[in-house]
Amino acid sequence: MPRAARPKKNAASAPAPETPVVETGSAADAAEKNRPLVEDIRLLGRILGDVIREQEGKAAYELVEKIRQLSVAYRLKQDASAGKSLDRLLKNLSVEQTVSVIRAFSYFSHLANIAEDRHHVRRREVHERQGHLQEGSLAMAFERLAEADIRADDIAGTLARAYISPVLTAHPTEVQRKSILDAERAVAELINQRDHLHTARERAENEEQLAARVTQLWQTRMLRYTKLTVSDEIENALSYYRSTFLRQIPKMYREVEHALPGRDIANFFRMGNWIGGDRDGNPFVTAETLKLALSRQSETALRHYLTEVHQLGAELSMSLLLCPVTPEMRQLAERSPDQNAHRQDEPYRRALIGIYARLAATLHELTGTEALRHAVAPQNPYASAEAFLADLRVIEASLKFHHAQALIAPRLAPLMRAVEVFGFHLATVDLRQSSDKHEEVVAELLRVARIEADYSSLDEAGRRTLLLKVLDDARPLRVIGADYSDHARSELSIFETAREMLGRFGRHALRHYIISHTEDVSDLLEVLVLQKEVGLMRGTLDSGAAVNDLIVVPLFETIGDLRNAAPIMAQFYALPGIAGMVARSGREQDIMLGYSDSNKDGGFFTSNWELYAAELALVDLFEQLGRDHGITLRLFHGRGGTVGRGGGPSYQAILAQPPGTVNGQIRLTEQGEVIASKYAHPEIGLRNLETLVAATLEATLLHPTKSAPKAFLDAAAEISTASMAAYRALVYETPGFTDYFFSATPIREIAELNIGSRPASRKATRAIEDLRAIPWGFSWGQCRVALPGWCGFGSAVAAYLAGAKGDKAQAERLALLQRMYREWPFFRTLLSNLDMVLAKTDLRIAARYLDLVEDKKLGKKIFAAIEAEWQRTQDALNQITGDAQRLAANPTLARSIEHRFPYLDPLNHLQVELMRRYRQRPADAKTAGDATLERLQRGIHISINGVAAGLRNTG
Repeated sequence: MPRAARPKKNAASAPAPETPVVETGSAADAAEKNRPLVEDIRLLGRILGDVIREQEGKAAYELVEKIRQLSVAYRLKQDASAGKSLDRLLKNLSVEQTVSVIRAFSYFSHLANIAEDRHHVRRREVHERQGHLQEGSLAMAFERLAEADIRADDIAGTLARAYISPVLTAHPTEVQRKSILDAERAVAELINQRDHLHTARERAENEEQLAARVTQLWQTRMLRYTKLTVSDEIENALSYYRSTFLRQIPKMYREVEHALPGRDIANFFRMGNWIGGDRDGNPFVTAETLKLALSRQSETALRHYLTEVHQLGAELSMSLLLCPVTPEMRQLAERSPDQNAHRQDEPYRRALIGIYARLAATLHELTGTEALRHAVAPQNPYASAEAFLADLRVIEASLKFHHAQALIAPRLAPLMRAVEVFGFHLATVDLRQSSDKHEEVVAELLRVARIEADYSSLDEAGRRTLLLKVLDDARPLRVIGADYSDHARSELSIFETAREMLGRFGRHALRHYIISHTEDVSDLLEVLVLQKEVGLMRGTLDSGAAVNDLIVVPLFETIGDLRNAAPIMAQFYALPGIAGMVARSGREQDIMLGYSDSNKDGGFFTSNWELYAAELALVDLFEQLGRDHGITLRLFHGRGGTVGRGGGPSYQAILAQPPGTVNGQIRLTEQGEVIASKYAHPEIGLRNLETLVAATLEATLLHPTKSAPKAFLDAAAEISTASMAAYRALVYETPGFTDYFFSATPIREIAELNIGSRPASRKATRAIEDLRAIPWGFSWGQCRVALPGWCGFGSAVAAYLAGAKGDKAQAERLALLQRMYREWPFFRTLLSNLDMVLAKTDLRIAARYLDLVEDKKLGKKIFAAIEAEWQRTQDALNQITGDAQRLAANPTLARSIEHRFPYLDPLNHLQVELMRRYRQRPADAKTAGDATLERLQRGIHISINGVAAGLRNTG
């Protein structure tokens, strides 16, 4: 790949997912702004081409280059003959040639991503130097707050009450190996350095290093040979803490401190984690993986602190002969076991050697591992992170005492903030399990205790009555010596381990217990019973003294569940003793909302509308609970990478939340390849962290408190009803649709990929209802249809307009939709995301997948229905926004997508061809050790990786 495509204008950067840098001006201006990006892409393309020529030979290089030229001519120059030549060429490649070409185009997508991410940072730096504030930045947020006359004390007060937490989750479509991610981080760092090199020799040396890293990538297998384990997923997540979070989160706090000088800034921002604690559908998550996750998290935090304390010891070399220290500092130094005569007049070094020894002992006690260096033997471990922080505060106060406060900011202040945020636990681990699994355990406990022989047969009223009776009884249910099932023992061991881990790692190590598929009040009571069984709930409900350690968090996922969310919570809090227990246990109630399953259930528009309506109803409920009991509602948004799973820019998504729903409180999931795109690069990671805080502040302090006009709400409700009907008519009611899906997408091949520890389906069936929402959306993205991100909207808008009698009435309805787009953040954000999804679809490419459907008549019929709905959705979007061109409001992203497609097209063509060959092989020929079969599988799986990298937010 000697160079990037050279179409009508130079390629432009795709904004990083969360903090768009919007460029304006003429085409010439855009070309000049994007010149460094074009140069980076061409450089990386040329290096990749050189590596391919060196590693694979001249013929392989020329084949890749010919395919690139034909694809560019077909895509950008609309050359039909080039398309036919490309099709013939790709169909006649051998398996070996195909895999080589797929690897080349996949790696080009990866390298282009790196160049675009660097350019995003570069353009942001330019804007900041020019004094231009960027939307989504903290600087812009504070500027807007100032313009609205919101006082600094009020902002600090809001942050003191706030709780903002991105939560990392394992992801069944994370296709990147850690080895690849690490090599790509090295490439990113080298590209970053090029902006600061001044001599030809420096640039040549940098290029040599880039060639080395690209060679490493080419000779490193892109895929895993074995399935990811939970421990692998834990390690992958921890790599982002080492590269980004541990250093960038304190930097983000520092920006807030600079904006609010003289105010104490509370610890409002904390990280969360599901990996190791999320058991829903994953039999490999156990009590042991929970212990492993918390132990490795603690080790990661403590090793960071050890490194920083060691560096502080080198920096704080002050002598008592030259500066006085506080009495507390003298005492801290005297308590140190360091007796080296050379350091007797250096109190900070002595104290820090003692602190290091205590941290090393803490590391050994909590994790069983050893520190890398010892000036003195590890001893006297810290009882808590607060005790460690107290020692650091002694150092801080002493430095101020002798006018050395300049030494605080570079390392001590970030370390202190890190200890406040990460403690000895690093991140709060959520526990999650499906409600039916809890029911099975509670039923067994009741049966063995001879309290209720068949709990599962009871109606909801009977269950509530019985469970409340258990929660009013101080005695446990378990019978000593009874033989419980493996399932019951495994589930109870999770709760027992949670209690043990809270004692070891502190109160913030575990806070939330999430109940998947919450359908009624008894689902919440069952988890309280299980907490009570192991001592995580103490006292009885009727005693007026009950407290529980883990917040019971319902997860409402389907359309029906979302509609019942507020009634279920109202009934739960109406039960005797519940509100009092929650008030005594921290006055917090988290409620999780599922974007993925609600979309798979009811379609894109209906999912978003029902989420909006559920949030409004919950806010109304908790306003009263807040007044009566001081209980705070915190919504937890289970967003995925794709728009079909709630994805899209977080800044706009938070601002589009209904009035009163943010209120300084928000948790949201960060999943799969979205984690890599947002947080692998430290600078981009910092900007994305900023964005969450900026959006939360703006939504809390600037957001209108009035609800949207009734006309808006009524129109959205009507469109939602029609959208769900159209979506379900296609997906669930069209005969043969399931067969079409399993044939015309790579869902079968995705299920074989070693890309997650969790199975792709909840049950061993082909029913779409049982398929996890993540591979459902991922499969549609791979074949460039992205159906979950738009299906149903076009028919719904058409039906809404047609529902008015006469041209004038229809015009009035269209005018209302246009006004909703201009004035209502919820509707505008929804259509903005829809615009992005449609821009990434390509039905010409999608039509190629029809070759894989055995029943040709069925394939054509269903694809025609998909195509018709896609066109209706395009037309509806055009009518409402007034833009016939996709991404008219975001030309930077439009150019990026346009110039990526020529490199994606060959991957899709080859994916189809390899899937055809793979599926045509007789089942009895698919034996282990079949070299051709393995090459076919490898080629398909690499193409999945490449397409995911090219489209970015696809999982």
